[in-house]
Amino acid sequence: AVARRPYATERDDLWDALTSAERLPRWFLPVSGDLSVGGRYQLEGNAGGVVERCDAPESFAVTWEFGGQVSWLEVRLTEAGAGTTLELVHEAFVDPEMWERFGPGAVGAGWDLGLMGLGLHLESGAAVDPKEAEAWTLSPDGVEFVRLVTTGWAEAAVADGDDPTRAHEAAARTLGFYTTPPEA
Repeated sequence: AVARRPYATERDDLWDALTSAERLPRWFLPVSGDLSVGGRYQLEGNAGGVVERCDAPESFAVTWEFGGQVSWLEVRLTEAGAGTTLELVHEAFVDPEMWERFGPGAVGAGWDLGLMGLGLHLESGAAVDPKEAEAWTLSPDGVEFVRLVTTGWAEAAVADGDDPTRAHEAAARTLGFYTTPPEA
């Protein structure tokens, strides 16, 4: 998955929001561990891994270890006019059954939601309340956002050669995954 988004902030500010243990929980998740090269990090209730490379304030690379799987995440920041463009590349070996069921939107939609939270934090400086974010995702506006995101990932898969019907069916399942309350 590759996600790219411009932010109306300086590269140093965006770098700090992405790499500061104090700021990460304001838009993503609390992080613990050693955030230096070679150190292990752990995101609360989510992935952990190893910091493989850090070239401040331009890029970093980490392993992304979750559910017994290891994948690789690289983030690059490029100055663009009055702002900064973030490019996130998440490379993973995907179980064929998981791909058939959810397609690229399974991971892509999660990153799109996270990067939207980053944007809200950068715009206001305030922390994104996780309960409010979850409630928004289940609201009509949130469902429409996730529908657009999952459709976009399906279209990218089709452009890459996936069967259109299967890609859109996977997108519908991914939409349901992200927009169904946990109690259901």
